[in-house]
Amino acid sequence: MFMSISTTGTAENPATDLGFLLHKHPGRVQRFSTAHGEAHVFYPEAGDEACTAALLLDVDPIALVRKGRGKGRAGSPDFALAQYVNDRPYAASSLLAVALRTVFRTAMKGVCEARPGLADQPRPLRISLPAVPVGGAAGEGAGVAMAVRLFEPLGWQVEASAIPLDEAFPEWGESRYVRLELSAPRARLADALQQLYVLLPALDGAKHYWVAPDEVDKLLVAGEGWLAAHPERALISRRYLSRRWTLTRRAMERLELARLAEADDREVEEVDNAVDDSAVDDSAEQAGHEEAGQEQAERRGPSLAEQRRTAILDALRETGATRVADLGCGQGELVAALLKDVRFTEVLGVDVSVRALSAAARRLRLDRMPERQASRVRLVQGALTYTDARLKGFDAAVLCEVIEHLDLPRLPALEYAVFGAARPPAVVVTTPNAGYNVRWESLPAGHLRHADHRFEWDRAEFRGWAERVAAAYGYTVDIRPVGPQDAEVGAPTQLALFRLADEADEADEAGKAGKAGRTGKAGRTDRDDKATEAADAPAEKTATMDTSTTPEGGETR
Repeated sequence: MFMSISTTGTAENPATDLGFLLHKHPGRVQRFSTAHGEAHVFYPEAGDEACTAALLLDVDPIALVRKGRGKGRAGSPDFALAQYVNDRPYAASSLLAVALRTVFRTAMKGVCEARPGLADQPRPLRISLPAVPVGGAAGEGAGVAMAVRLFEPLGWQVEASAIPLDEAFPEWGESRYVRLELSAPRARLADALQQLYVLLPALDGAKHYWVAPDEVDKLLVAGEGWLAAHPERALISRRYLSRRWTLTRRAMERLELARLAEADDREVEEVDNAVDDSAVDDSAEQAGHEEAGQEQAERRGPSLAEQRRTAILDALRETGATRVADLGCGQGELVAALLKDVRFTEVLGVDVSVRALSAAARRLRLDRMPERQASRVRLVQGALTYTDARLKGFDAAVLCEVIEHLDLPRLPALEYAVFGAARPPAVVVTTPNAGYNVRWESLPAGHLRHADHRFEWDRAEFRGWAERVAAAYGYTVDIRPVGPQDAEVGAPTQLALFRLADEADEADEAGKAGKAGRTGKAGRTDRDDKATEAADAPAEKTATMDTSTTPEGGETR
C-alpha cells in the first residue's frame, strides 16, 4: 500500500520544508509499527525545487485476521477465503487512513515547533495514490465519478482513471480500483492529511474494524473547517461510518449545527444554547420533580408558561388547524401539549439546537411512545433564518418566545422563511412585553428577561412589527394579551395571530353564511328569538337562566 506527497519550492522557500511539516527527516528511511503491519517513510527526491515523501504500508495479513476477526469487509463468515486473499495489502483503504494518523499525527494537527508559522502557510501539493478501492451502493455512484465528487469541492484538481481487471483481457471491463492523482496550487498540508483520513475510508465504503460511537468524534475532528460545508457531507458521513444510521444521524446533526453557526458567524456554543447545562437531563428524575410540585402548582395557579401554551392552543383551535409546526420547539413543552389534543394529527418540532431536540425526545419519551402516537410527531433540526421545504404544507406554525432570540438584522430572514416561503395559513407568535418588565421585582431595571434575548418589545413596537409583516406577506393579524393584565403596562406576554388574508375572508364569509342560515323569514336570528323569549318569560324563570360566578369560583344557575 503506497502513497506519495510532493511539493515544489525555491531557494528562499525550499521544497524540503516538507520534512519539517511531516516531522520526518528527508535524509533517512524511518519505520513505524502500526496495529496491522509496518509503515515506512522515505523520500525518493529531496531538493530545493522538488521534494517527495512516500508512505509505504506493509500489511501483515495474518495479524489483520487475528485482530479483526468478524469485523470489517473481510470479516463475514461467508467470505472466509477473503481473510487471506484480499486487496488490503495493496489498496489505499481505512488501513492507510489509520497509518496516516499514526505516522503523521503531529502534522495532521498543523503543529511545527521547529518552524513556527510554517504549517499555516499553503503550498503546492500533489498526492499520488496508485490504487484506491471505490465501492458504491445503488444510487451513490462509483469509480472515477465518486472520487471527483468527494475531492473536487475541496479545491483539488482530480486526475482519476479506472484500473482494468486485467490489462491482457480488456473485455473483462474495469475493476473497483482507481488510480488517483490530487493536485492543488495552494493548500495546507494538515488540511490535506485530514481530508485523506476521512475520504479514503469513505471512498472504500468499508472499514477493517468495528465502527464504535467514538468514530463520530473522529469524523468531526478530522472534518473541522471543511466537512460541514461539503456538498456531499451526508454521503461522506454515511460511508465513513459504515452506514450505521444512528451514528450517521448523530454526525449529520452536529455537522448541520456547525454549518449554521459558520453561516451566522457565531460559535457553535452560541447557537446550541437552548438547553441550560444546569437543567436536569434525566427524564425520570424530572418527572419525579414535576409530580412532587404538582400540588404546589395547583395552589398557586397556572404559571405564565402554562398560560402562554393555553393561549397558543386556543388560537390554533380557532383556526381549525390539524397539522402544526412548532418552530423553535426547544425542549418540547408545546409539542407535548399539542400531542395531548387528538385534533392535531401531525406535529413537527424544529430547533437548531441538537441538545434541545435530545431533551425534547426524552421529555416526549419517543423511544417508548406507542406507534400510532409516534406517527403524529417528528423532531428535526433546522435554522429558521433559512428557507426549508420541510416547513411547507402545514396548517399553522408557532413561534413561541423565539423572535427575541434573534439579532434584529436576522429577523427579516426569519420573516421570509416563515411567512414568505413556508407560508402556512396561520402563524402564532408570542414574545415578552417589555413594558411589563417593571412589574418583575427580581429583574433589575434595563435588563432583559433572559440572557440570550437580543431585544424585547413593548406593545406598540410589537404591534408595529406584526402589522408590517402582515401587510408585506398578505396576512391579517390579531394582537392579544397573555397572562395577568395590568392597567398601565398590559400583560407580561403578547400574542399575534396571523391569518392569510384569503383564509380570513373565507372564515368571515362562512361565519356570515352560518348566521344567515339561522335567520328566520322576518330576518330575525336565533339570538333575537331567545332574547324575546327571555323578555316574555316570568321573572323567576329568567333568573334561572342567568349564570354568575360565586366568590369561591363555583358557578350557580
